[in-house]
Amino acid sequence: MIPTLIIAWIVFTIFWKIFKTTVSNAITIAAIIILLQVGFGITPQDIWHQIIQFTQTLSQIRVNK
Repeated sequence: MIPTLIIAWIVFTIFWKIFKTTVSNAITIAAIIILLQVGFGITPQDIWHQIIQFTQTLSQIRVNK
């Protein structure tokens, strides 16, 4: 019984740390996107377009090596 509780506690602790990190990152990203939109008029679609364009540029650079 005790080893089961210890393993359950370890798994719960790991899950809780991962959950806190994920929520923290999500809130940070949301705040950055809202600040970009309010401050500079940059929409999430603009950001997504730049990410897609950047990955395509990287793949072209890898192919041309």
